[in-house]
Amino acid sequence: MLPDHEQQGNRGAKQARSLAPAEREDRGAVAAETVIATPLLLLLLLLIVQFALAWHAQHIAQTAASRALAITRAQGSSAAAGRTQAAATLSALGHSVLLDPHITVARTNRTATIEVRGWAEPVVPGFHVPISARDAGAIDRWSTPVEKG
Repeated sequence: MLPDHEQQGNRGAKQARSLAPAEREDRGAVAAETVIATPLLLLLLLLIVQFALAWHAQHIAQTAASRALAITRAQGSSAAAGRTQAAATLSALGHSVLLDPHITVARTNRTATIEVRGWAEPVVPGFHVPISARDAGAIDRWSTPVEKG
C-alpha cells in the first residue's frame, strides 16, 4: 500500500486525465461567442447613437417651430416672416442633424400654426426616423382700453 501523499497524487493525475477530453470540447467556444456578440454589441451602440440623434433633431425642430411662432404671431408680422425665421434657425442649428426639413406656416386673423417635419440623420442603414414638431398660438393684438362714460 502507498503512503497517503502518493495516493492523493495519483488521484490528482487521474482527475486531470479525465478532464482533458472535456476541455477539448470547449475549444473555439470563446471565438464563436465573440463572433456572435460583437456585431450585436455594435448594433446596440449604433441604435443608442441613432436614438440620441433623433432626440436632438426633435429638439431642433421644436426650437425652430417655437421661434417661428414667436415671429409669426407678432402684430403686423406675416407667415413669410415666420417661415424665414424657421429656416434661419434650422440652418444655424440643425442643417446636418435634421435632414430634408419642410416648414409649413399658417396664419389667420386669430391664430398662427407652424409645423416642421424632416428626418433624423441615419446612423443605422435603412433605419429612418421621422421628426415632426408643431406649435400654435393666438395672434398678438394691441388695443387700448375703452372708457365707459
